[in-house]
Amino acid sequence: MTPQERSQKAHELVAQGAVLLDVRTPEEFQQGHPEAARNIPVQVLAQRLSEVGPVGTPVVVYCAAGGRSAVAAELLRKGGFPEVFDLQSVKNW
Repeated sequence: MTPQERSQKAHELVAQGAVLLDVRTPEEFQQGHPEAARNIPVQVLAQRLSEVGPVGTPVVVYCAAGGRSAVAAELLRKGGFPEVFDLQSVKNW
């Protein structure tokens, strides 16, 4: 999937009600993020899954380059969020 295809799919999912989740640090988040994004750093995501939304909520997740978002996507799936789309990098938004 190209970055453009990832971007299009992510925008469609968010428009349909998916949560846009930024798993970068608060400092990175403050440097710039999509308006609709929520920030829960990957390091604390397991303890804060309830803040994502009800179990089963669709989620679009991203970080700076894709490494942390891959870890977060797996955490989300294991935590009861089967519909997770990994946008990888915020630059793909």
